[in-house]
Parts: sequence; structure tokens; C-alpha cells
Amino acid sequence: MTEPRVEITWDSYLEAISSCQPMKLEGKIVKVAGLVAEGHGPGLSVGSLCVIENSEGKNIQAEVVGFKDKRVIIMPFGEMRGVKPGSRIVGIDKRPVVGVGEAYLGRVIDGHGLPIDGKGLIRAEKEYPIYGDVLNPLKREIIREVIDVGVASVNALITVGKGQRMAIMSGTGVGKSVLMGMIARNTAADVVVIALIGERGREVREFIEKSLGDGGLKKSVVIASTSDSPALVRIRGSYLATTLAEYFRDRNLDVLLIMDSITKFAMALREVGLAAGEPPSAKGYTPSVFAEMPKLLERAGTVEKKGSITGIYNVLVEGDDLSEPISDAVRSIVDGHIVLSRNLAQKGHYPAVDILGSVSRVMREIVDTEHLDNARELIKVLSAYREAEDLINIGAYVDGSDSEIDFAKKMIGDINSFLQQDIYQKATFQESVARLKALFSDN
Repeated sequence: MTEPRVEITWDSYLEAISSCQPMKLEGKIVKVAGLVAEGHGPGLSVGSLCVIENSEGKNIQAEVVGFKDKRVIIMPFGEMRGVKPGSRIVGIDKRPVVGVGEAYLGRVIDGHGLPIDGKGLIRAEKEYPIYGDVLNPLKREIIREVIDVGVASVNALITVGKGQRMAIMSGTGVGKSVLMGMIARNTAADVVVIALIGERGREVREFIEKSLGDGGLKKSVVIASTSDSPALVRIRGSYLATTLAEYFRDRNLDVLLIMDSITKFAMALREVGLAAGEPPSAKGYTPSVFAEMPKLLERAGTVEKKGSITGIYNVLVEGDDLSEPISDAVRSIVDGHIVLSRNLAQKGHYPAVDILGSVSRVMREIVDTEHLDNARELIKVLSAYREAEDLINIGAYVDGSDSEIDFAKKMIGDINSFLQQDIYQKATFQESVARLKALFSDN
């Protein structure tokens, strides 16, 4: 009887051999200043990982962030207590990679990819480079399909396509995280990867239990790099989330990548850049911040013969100024933005989406003509009402003076009811479009 043939794939073994380090690379710390340390050797390049041995014999993991006067500039992933002149630097890896696999679904991990939910270790299927390549523009699939985000105002008026990148923009306390939670819980995507970058530690568990829930967590991976984490961990958490999303996309799945927030990622980059000696530019942000953001954001999208990554990136707008550097930079990279209005939030209008200030750049390519016409009609009516709102509120507008304003006054109550939605209410794409159509067919 012939023995069954077993086919062995050597790729993983070859990868392991190519990344192994037969010689130990060592150097010594000569200076510690603020967030960084400087040392001689040990022949490492920018982005290489190493460990610093402190006076207690403990290893502090670090990354090479630059060079100065033939010294390496190293930034640790943790505290530098116990590091002194002469402390050893040992190179551990030249290829920053991270484990990926389906076992990550339903888990909460930190910026290093280690579980923090108390459910045991995670068995990775393979390794992916954490700083992956940006997609080849000619390998990108054209966005042709809608992705249901479960929020009526977005589904109907700022329709998102599979593989699109959208920014949610607002100042503090206007409801970005709440809207993000609604989308994460209600979306029709196969997998949701959520990166909580630089957020309050209190909000992580609250988001998982209240906003996401057990049902939402089952098809999600949560990466939590809170505000007390070192800058490198916050940066690594952002790249780790994108890498995990790429793994699921390569398995022909539609992935929703949600990052809260891209602003905290930029702030972490600024922290590293300034510590490494980069000159500050607008609002203290270093040039590398604006160079790194496209490298992260451009990794989302749809790939030929594979799945898609739809990116939703929260942008914390400093001082409610939409022209501040990070807001302006992100808006120029992504494929649309959802602006949240503080004025609407103060009136108890949730989600506080400013329809007139928001746009989806692919909407007209992915919805039918009737849907597009109805959306434009609502925007036209809402715009007419906003222009005359002050006159209407003080009683200075005389009915019959303008037919468009008269119609807007009649419709505004129904429009506001359509745009508002309870946090735990789900509105499918089909329901949202049908309700939009009914608004104008009944009037």
C-alpha cells in the first residue's frame, strides 16, 4: 500500500533562517537624554530592534530611531529606569514582524501584539512585516460596492464603499468614539480591526463592553495602546492594526479598520521626531509626521483578487479648527470625511453629523441615480434652511417670501428625525435608502 504523500512547504523555514542572527551584536550606552538614549554600535539600522540591559539586569526593549555623531539613537518601549552609562545594547532582530492569524479574532491585545484580556496566549499562523508596503496603485481594485456601516445618515448621504478611507473629524466631546462604536457594532464587514491609540485607559473596557458588546467582539480584534504607553508603542499599535487587517484581506475577507485616533498616532510620531533631533514645523509637528501618515493610510484599500480594507480614521481637531495641520493632511489623503458638529451635539442631535460639511468622494460611483438624486435633494433643502435659520428663529422670515425656504421649513422636522439615531439602533443600508426616498415621495 502506497503511503500518502505529504507535501512540505519550506517557505516558513527559509524565512526563519534568513531572519536569524548567528552573531550577537553588542554596544554600550553613553548618554541618556529625555526619551532617548545614545550609544556606540552595535551595527544596527533605523527601525532595528534591540534591548538595553539596565542596572538590575532587566532587558528593556527598544528601537533604533536615528543616528548622531556615529552614535545610534535608541528609544525604549518602556521606562528607562536603571539605565546608566555603560549599559549594554544587544541587537535582537533586524526584521520587525508580527504574528497574525484567525486566533486573534475576539481578542484584545497591546501594541506589541500580546494579549491583555486574560484569555491566554494567542497562537499565530504566520508572520507579517509590521511596516508593510503601500499598495501598488495599479493593483488596487476600483471601488464599486457599498459597505453597510449601520448608521442611516452615513449610509444614505455619505455612502462608504468597500476599500474606501474615511476620516471622522471633530473636536473633543462631540461623539467621535460613540459614532465609531455604532459603526463597529452595526457594520456588515466580515472582520473589524479596532485600534485604540492614545486613548484613556478607562475608555478601553467601556468601549469593548458597552459599544462593541460580546456579539461585536466575536468578529473583531482590538489593539489598545493607551495614552500612558510610550510613543513607540502607540506608533507600533497603529501599524500592528493595519498589518492584522492586511492578513484578513489576504484571506478574501472584507475588513473594517477603525483607528481612534490618527491624531494620537501623529502626536506619537512628533514625540519620536523631536526626541531624535528633527526640527519642528507647523504646530510643532516634525517633517517625518507628514511623511509617515500616507504610508499608514495608503495601506488600506481593495486589492485585485483579494478582499478589502475599509479605513475609518478618527481625527481629533484641535480647537475645532478643520484647517489645523493634521486635519488638513488627513483630509488630503483619505477618500472622504465625516464632520461632527459641536453645535448639533449641544442641541442633543446625535450622531452630530454635519451633512453639509461632510463628503464621500466615491458615493456617486457606487449608488444608483435615484439614491443620488434624493441625497442631493435633502442636502439642497437642508442648505436652504441653514441659510435662513437665524431669520426663522427670530421670527423675521415671512412665509411665502421664498418657495425653497417654505419647503425647507416644512421638511426640517422630518429631516432631523431621519438624521438622528439612537446609539444602540441599527439602520441597514436598504432601510436608510428607503427612508430617504420616503422623505420626498410623501411631500
